[in-house]
Amino acid sequence: MIFRYILFAIRERKVKLQHKITVFQGNAANTAIQLIFSSLYKKLTSILSLQYLVLTSEVEEVEIFKICLEYWNILSAELYREVPYQQIAPSYLRTGNSNNVPTRRQFYSVILSKVRRIMISRMARPEEVLVVENERGEVVREFMKDTDAINLYKNMRETLVYLTHLDYVDTESIMTEKLANQVNNTEWSWKNLNTLCWAIGSISGAMVEDDEKRFLVTVIKELLGLCEQKRGKDNKAIIASNIMYVVGQYPRFLRAHWKFLKTVVNKLFEFMHETHEGVQDMACDTFIKIAQKCRRHFVTVQLGESQAFVDEILTNINGIICHLEPHQVHTFYEAVGNMIAASVDNVQQTKLIEKYMQLPNDVWNTIISEAKKSVDCLKDPEVVSNILNILKTNIRASKALGAPYVHQLTKIYEDILHIYKVTSENINQAIRMNGPMVVKQRLIKSMIAVKEDTLMLIGSFFSKASNIQQVLDQFLTPLYTFVLADYRDCHPEARESEVLNMLAILINKVEDRITPRIPEIFDLTFEHTLHMIDKNFEDYPDHRKNFYILLQSVTNVCFSALLALNATQFKLVYDSIMWALKHTMRTISELGLEILQIMLRKFQTCDPQAAQTFYQIYYLETMQHIFAVVAECSHTS
Repeated sequence: MIFRYILFAIRERKVKLQHKITVFQGNAANTAIQLIFSSLYKKLTSILSLQYLVLTSEVEEVEIFKICLEYWNILSAELYREVPYQQIAPSYLRTGNSNNVPTRRQFYSVILSKVRRIMISRMARPEEVLVVENERGEVVREFMKDTDAINLYKNMRETLVYLTHLDYVDTESIMTEKLANQVNNTEWSWKNLNTLCWAIGSISGAMVEDDEKRFLVTVIKELLGLCEQKRGKDNKAIIASNIMYVVGQYPRFLRAHWKFLKTVVNKLFEFMHETHEGVQDMACDTFIKIAQKCRRHFVTVQLGESQAFVDEILTNINGIICHLEPHQVHTFYEAVGNMIAASVDNVQQTKLIEKYMQLPNDVWNTIISEAKKSVDCLKDPEVVSNILNILKTNIRASKALGAPYVHQLTKIYEDILHIYKVTSENINQAIRMNGPMVVKQRLIKSMIAVKEDTLMLIGSFFSKASNIQQVLDQFLTPLYTFVLADYRDCHPEARESEVLNMLAILINKVEDRITPRIPEIFDLTFEHTLHMIDKNFEDYPDHRKNFYILLQSVTNVCFSALLALNATQFKLVYDSIMWALKHTMRTISELGLEILQIMLRKFQTCDPQAAQTFYQIYYLETMQHIFAVVAECSHTS
């Protein structure tokens, strides 16, 4: 009667009541786990309670399911940790004797089999990808990393992995059965296929390698057969996407079977020409996953091959990416960059980088040639768009290649800085003629994006550079001439906050070797930024945040440069830190506190005379500011 009432309440959407019942069941079952062997009565009661919890787990209400999931996670993890490495032999070496299975696992086996079926049937989406238009008017894909859906998937994946370790045969049996039901149409639907394939992908690595190989081969054969069987581009696209997803989740299998890996990648290249919605994105996403997890295999000449596969990819790169959207091309370049980064032969790697960047460099050289004839071409929306795409391609290449990217950057560095300066002049001219509101126009937004992406590219290189002396000798002086001088001279609306972030990255990388040039950095950026943010606590939030990130880096790494400032300059630095403390924006106020803490610690170890002078002048004022912040009710943090 009680259980019938529970079901009735659910059907009537009395979710609050069900929520309480579920919490009670979860807590009761969790308590019962410790007492389960005390008597036969308690055993039977516990099983009955768990059966109710299994039925409750089938309720569509997500919040209720999360509570049930939490308990199944606890139970499966505890059972696994009792004997974590019990099933280590491949299936053909194991006996069918169930006496080897721990008693508690046998006791829960029927319940856990039902839980496996629920987990497989309800598996959450592995990642959330949103196609959005950013503030610059560009269409970009955002990978959501911290949503409820992602966290649900992570919890379900962990639980299903534990359940697979407890009895991989049952997990495989359920998945194989559900896959057969897709093929024979008894359970065919896009949703059912998606959840099944997400579940199959989630248990990668949970089986012994030989069993995983046999299982995966079966899955791929069935999915390929299903793709042949179904009619309609929509059906085929869904099945193809799921094949790509499953294959991308099993890098261990791919690394062990080169011919299959090569076949999969070539199939992905075919999908990159498929214009059905979502297929190209899935192909590119799968390609980069495989490139990251199997990258050494692509730069090594495999048995029976005449060259490394990456050479073949680079030879045919134009034909592979010709139907991709710009953001997909950027993903493709990052994937290939990961392969090239795996090369241990420096000569081979340099040649690969030249071949890898040839296509964007050809377009870049054409733009530079036209710009040398007339800089007015840099006002053409199509040219600006091409520059943006080339910069984004280089950013992804820098991210993937790391330090070896220097071979590419040295070729385009000065031209990039010249483009930066001319673009900035075009923006400033538009502001002078039409006022600050002109920055909202699409072309001006794109020009601002050129400046920002240039700075992001240089910052990305600085963060990964290995030859610090080369950075100091070759890259710093042009940077000061073109970028920092431009920052000083720009209209505030045209100043890029990324300049400050890039400088912070540079300082953290080269450390105290840049100390002699800190005064020059301050002259070109510090006061000009401070005048933008000292009117209130809201204007220019990005400049505000990056200003304090830069100040934090200088204080932490180049403290002696602060001590070398004259009294007026140091007072300005000190006042800016106190200004940060007054912010109601938590990020800024916490940065201010961190900078102050770093400064006080530095004074403990620096020249005693300098420390004494600081405390004589600023100690009381510092305490007053701190107590004022503590007493201010708006500072809830």
